[in-house]
Amino acid sequence: MKTECISVLTGTVLLLFPSCEDGLLKGIYDKSEEQSEYGFLQTETQNSHGTVYINSSAYTEWVYIDFAGATAVTLGTEGQTPESWDMAVHRYDTKTNEGRAAITGYTDIDECAESGDIPEDDAFVKDIWTDDVIATDMSGMMDGNIVYAEDWYNPELSRWLDVDTSTMPPVYTKSDNVFILKTADGRTIALKLENYMNASAVKGYMTIQYRSMQ
Repeated sequence: MKTECISVLTGTVLLLFPSCEDGLLKGIYDKSEEQSEYGFLQTETQNSHGTVYINSSAYTEWVYIDFAGATAVTLGTEGQTPESWDMAVHRYDTKTNEGRAAITGYTDIDECAESGDIPEDDAFVKDIWTDDVIATDMSGMMDGNIVYAEDWYNPELSRWLDVDTSTMPPVYTKSDNVFILKTADGRTIALKLENYMNASAVKGYMTIQYRSMQ
């Protein structure tokens, strides 16, 4: 433990042990001077256009986003859900509330929304049930022991950030594309992941642009 702490402070083992960002250094980096508020920001009209800033850094929590109500609620991974929600984020994993998602060729969310160009219906992907994607305990990662939760997962919308764990540290590649979410009640919402870390480069702090297509 003594060796780890010294190495982290000198900046050497932080790259070798990603769990440090969620443990030893968590209290240092969680507060960003640039952004301290979470939830719906820069909202023109609460259900049509704006920015959502969330803290999805915890492996044991989902952030449930309700675009109609302009709320972002954080709950544990044990199966609780709020009464109303459209999509949820766990780290970078996503799921929808019986909705579907598709990727577009657009990189500008306003251009996408104003075009009215929505992918064909068969391009939209439903959530799938999984037991090997939603990681809830990474403490045994170095020994190959990762604990996963059984939960729904949307593989299409989750393409907004690719995390390659074949190397250490993992390689993060953000998609510049706009995604379309079709909600269960028929709304169509354009989404774009603008950032996946805070000002201190701690992963899991996500800035999401959204705009109604209707």
